[in-house]
Amino acid sequence: MGKLIEVKNLKKWFWAGSAFGGRKQAVRAVDDVSFSIARREILGLVGESGCGKTTCGKVILRIHEPTSGKIFYDSEDITHIKRKDLIRLKEKMMIIYQDPFGSLDPRMTIGRAIAEPMEVHKTLAKGERRQKVMDLMEKVGLSSDQINRYPHEFSGGQRQRIGIARALATDPEFVVADESVSALDVSIQAQIINLLKDLQEEFGLTMLFIAHDLSVIKHVCDRVAVMYLGKIVETAPKKVLFSDPKHPYTEALLSAIPIPDPKKRKRGQILMGDVPSPINPPPGCRFHTRCPHVMSICKEAEPDMIGLNDSRQVACYLYDK
Repeated sequence: MGKLIEVKNLKKWFWAGSAFGGRKQAVRAVDDVSFSIARREILGLVGESGCGKTTCGKVILRIHEPTSGKIFYDSEDITHIKRKDLIRLKEKMMIIYQDPFGSLDPRMTIGRAIAEPMEVHKTLAKGERRQKVMDLMEKVGLSSDQINRYPHEFSGGQRQRIGIARALATDPEFVVADESVSALDVSIQAQIINLLKDLQEEFGLTMLFIAHDLSVIKHVCDRVAVMYLGKIVETAPKKVLFSDPKHPYTEALLSAIPIPDPKKRKRGQILMGDVPSPINPPPGCRFHTRCPHVMSICKEAEPDMIGLNDSRQVACYLYDK
């Protein structure tokens, strides 16, 4: 399968300044990130809160403009395409938001909310939109009889199903699922995860699945990219990463996954200290302030992403030959 999405040296910096006229400083939310997603693949992007996962997804969709770097969609450079071309492209690229209630207009019926992308992109005639909306509602596990209800009349899980239906309204090829189950109860999470997997297979979707919960990533994704403080530190197929993590940060994340068996004890690796500020990241490897294997070179120079084999890449001096 060829690549549908590819990003090269992608950066997104936000500028923060003092309210009293102080010097502006760059918040390095995404800082020199490169990866690709094959057609029909689900790539999991995982890391602690604030590491830049959501910003990365929104920059790919051009919700945020990149500071530098390149974004390719089906081999087409879309980094700086014109507005009319961007509108055409966004028909093929959609997002499922973390907060299902916040992403819906409380004054708009869910039928109108789901149909809105079709109206914007003019994908169907007005008379055909209602039937498409009803079909999508049935696909995501809602009754089409609820088409004229408002968001406040639904539970959190049902509202996320509405968000999924809206994301599928224009028959996209690429979907960013931004922490799409983190705000839901655990029992509802399982339902939404299974729904996403079924829809991905049925519609042949390519997905960037953003999450901080590795147990969810393990169930959903084909390949995983681990992000720390604006940088990708390791990428690998799911089975490879979970069975044999290489980067010390990945090891720490995996050790924190609870085992649902009270008879089994698991000794987690506790990371010391807090995540540094993206305004003033540490020199060298950004993880060196918390790494149990830190060496002098880690504090001096940033490690390159190196390939350990055909399927895995890691940015760590432990594996730099």
